[in-house]
Amino acid sequence: MESKLGLDFGKVEYARGLAKNIANQVQEFVNQYTTVAVERTLCRLMGIDGVDENQVPLPNVVVDAVKTKSVLGEGVLFFIANAMLQTGLQPQQIAEQVAEGKLDITKVVTSDPKKIAETLQPIVDANVNRIRARRERREHYLNTIGEGPKPYLYIIVATGNIYEDVVQAEAGARQGADVIAVIRTTGQSLLDYVPYGATTEGFGGTFATQENFRIMRQALDKVGEELGRYIRLCNYCSGLCMPEIAIMGAFEGLDVMLNDALYGILFRDINMQRTLIDQYMSRIINGFAGVIINTGEDNYLTTADAVEAAHTVLASDLINEQLALMAGLKEEQMGLGHAFEMDPMLENGFLMELAQAQMTREIFPKATLKYMPPTKFMTGNIFRGHIQDALFNMIGIWTHQGIQLLGMPTEAIHTPFMSDRYLSIENAKYIFNNMRSIGEEMQFVEGGICRNRAKEVLGKTIQLLEEIDKEGLFTALEKGIFGDVKRPKTGGKGLDGVSLKAEHYYNPFIELMKGKR
Repeated sequence: MESKLGLDFGKVEYARGLAKNIANQVQEFVNQYTTVAVERTLCRLMGIDGVDENQVPLPNVVVDAVKTKSVLGEGVLFFIANAMLQTGLQPQQIAEQVAEGKLDITKVVTSDPKKIAETLQPIVDANVNRIRARRERREHYLNTIGEGPKPYLYIIVATGNIYEDVVQAEAGARQGADVIAVIRTTGQSLLDYVPYGATTEGFGGTFATQENFRIMRQALDKVGEELGRYIRLCNYCSGLCMPEIAIMGAFEGLDVMLNDALYGILFRDINMQRTLIDQYMSRIINGFAGVIINTGEDNYLTTADAVEAAHTVLASDLINEQLALMAGLKEEQMGLGHAFEMDPMLENGFLMELAQAQMTREIFPKATLKYMPPTKFMTGNIFRGHIQDALFNMIGIWTHQGIQLLGMPTEAIHTPFMSDRYLSIENAKYIFNNMRSIGEEMQFVEGGICRNRAKEVLGKTIQLLEEIDKEGLFTALEKGIFGDVKRPKTGGKGLDGVSLKAEHYYNPFIELMKGKR
């Protein structure tokens, strides 16, 4: 591939090699540990669902029972399968008996490991096939009714009430949206459990639950059939329940997931060790389910200067790419994040933004890049903001972005006025149609602003990656190199949920999902 920006792809590959080294260091740590969220995910993969009499999710009940006895590192699957052999019960029945205090699965007589594995396999196969069937359903829709062209028009709904979200989502789809993102209620990322059932009360968003996923997926399938265009559904598997939400989304047919441990570390103060372990399991699931993951690098530029910190975005994208590959995700499933966040009063800021977006596309040619609209400088003047969104849309089509999160005049309230959503979708459709082939027509002059900016950002990215490679990602995060936010290695929320794996720890889902697409 010839670079329109004159990028030195030798330097790009050097940077990618550094990122791989960094990711390998992280993965060496991740492979040694499990977490309460990973084990709860395995419970859900065994079909355990529902709540006890106190409304505590049964996966939490089972895992807490194991953790209390200080044997979480043995793996919950071992205890469940062993109990199945000794009692003849199914996983759901075992969970219910644990909740009722009738069964202690850590005290059941241990069976032969081979028989334990044989007992698990039919349930593993059945639930993996359940995910496979959901993926095939999506592919059937794409092969029959099709979908909108890239960049996908991505909008958000966040009423707090799943049934009102459906009304908003259907309206957005009819206006032309390709992806509906249901924003989670404020603070859910810090809950160490997943709420159960349909919910009608949330603040700044709607609870992510499996039933809410089912309700919205059903509604979007119906409106998609009506429109003759598949509508993708997005939610958030970040936070303390990252892999659990990934498996719920896989079961219910979600298409896109916000899935980035670094976001949780920096902006939700989640323990870095815990969430990087959780991220690995969640990305294995998303990879197998055919889900596009979105990463959160755009957030760095809301807390740091977009001109000075642009290289931190690229460095994080490169690290996230390598971590995703290690989990079995295909490049096409990587919605690596970047954003249009420079001060609108900056002279030639558009050209600098264009250079960075083009650079990102050239470095990640197969990725479904996620491009975020201006937010930091959008207060006060909605008319200028609408023009900023138009400039943002121009760069999106020019540089062949994958997902375009549309900016809107009332964006700050998350569920904008329907009239504003209509204006923003029309803005993007008009620009995308009129500028569809501009990327093929335009060239960047040697020695000009765009080429120089791209080379500058790549050079600073390499310097930063060399530093991280030397110190390790955990230490680099302690020093605050991303988003001007410092986080201690052993601080933050969720550290007490991490356990060292035993030598015989057993998880048949990982290699099955990574190895078979």
